[in-house]
Amino acid sequence: MRIIVVNSGSSSIKYEVFELEGLVATAKGLLERIGAQDSRLKHRWLTPSGKWEEIVETRHVANHREGFSFILEVSNRARSGGQVPEIFAVGHRVVHGGEKFSQPAIIDDAALKTIEELIPLAPLHNPANVTGIKVMRELLPAVPQVAVFDTAFHQTMPARAFHYALPAEFYRSYDVRRYGFHGTSHQYVSGEAARHLGRPLETLNLITLHLGNGASATAIERGKSIDTSMGLTPLEGLVMGTRCGDLDPAVHFYLARKTGKPFEEIEGILNKESGLKGICGLNDMREIQERSQGGDAQAELALEMFCYRVKKYIGAYYAALGSVDAVIFTGGIGENSAMVRTKACEGLSALGIIMDERRNSADAGGLREIQAKEGGIRILVIPTNEEHEIARQTVEVLGRVKGQRL
Repeated sequence: MRIIVVNSGSSSIKYEVFELEGLVATAKGLLERIGAQDSRLKHRWLTPSGKWEEIVETRHVANHREGFSFILEVSNRARSGGQVPEIFAVGHRVVHGGEKFSQPAIIDDAALKTIEELIPLAPLHNPANVTGIKVMRELLPAVPQVAVFDTAFHQTMPARAFHYALPAEFYRSYDVRRYGFHGTSHQYVSGEAARHLGRPLETLNLITLHLGNGASATAIERGKSIDTSMGLTPLEGLVMGTRCGDLDPAVHFYLARKTGKPFEEIEGILNKESGLKGICGLNDMREIQERSQGGDAQAELALEMFCYRVKKYIGAYYAALGSVDAVIFTGGIGENSAMVRTKACEGLSALGIIMDERRNSADAGGLREIQAKEGGIRILVIPTNEEHEIARQTVEVLGRVKGQRL
């Protein structure tokens, strides 16, 4: 039996298939440019010999329903006529669960209605997530469907951390508060850290840094998120690929007055034209590092700003936690950029955060430790696997309902 994990975007569908036993990945893929004439599906699958094979196909895919049908067709073809495995469940990534969902939820009509009601909190993401849920329920009506929320892990934040200093009516009437995102990634790497360190997660204080085109930091106290850098939306916090991160809120009004641009356009600029891209014109950290080393002043500034903001959050979350067992780097940048890791940890030796540059720069993959012997805090690089975490939570919630461990 297998579990399908679905991440449905506005014009894309990312998916991964796992064996129920052991949660071993057996297939994965990405369908891009839904609605275009040249929609592109890249599908990979694990053959009986243990090797991964790949097929890439391009055709016009008008909508998500055609997209899922296209994926199922190619998946069946890739099996070369073999027996179609039984589907145990479908796990859906849903970006925003608001205060309604602090745990994964089995999707019934009531749960779907609630997710739809939360669309105003995530207008760019939840509609596409809802579309994916609806289509998969139509295609696989007898298969249980589970929603796993990016925000759920952060629902343990205390009131002092999630409230904004705004009139209380804004929270009561409009749900204005800090929610946080990337929860499945922060939860996954914290669990992997506990296994690696050989300690129960409930005994650990961790700072997790998910650094990619989207970036966030989380303070985890005894296994629970007590603060995180993203807020009402994913715009708050660290400098990101195209998002500005922390910003004086008066900037919005100043720009509106000075430029005459409507707030909707300014909102688009802050989300899509700012961050690393706004500073130096690029949002690929690999290219930014290359140009910075070549003397490009704006690229150097972008790199320094990115790392400085990460360092500030490490210091802030050390203060919030009181003691820290490990700092964890994950995400595309966090896992692959030794330079970013070095700069983010520079000057933190007084906190016990000391990098071993030889270990940090070693060409190694997988989970690894990169702290110096004299450092009191472990520094870990842990590849994230949000799809695996969604599959795990899907199995867990269905097992709870059935009253057994699956």
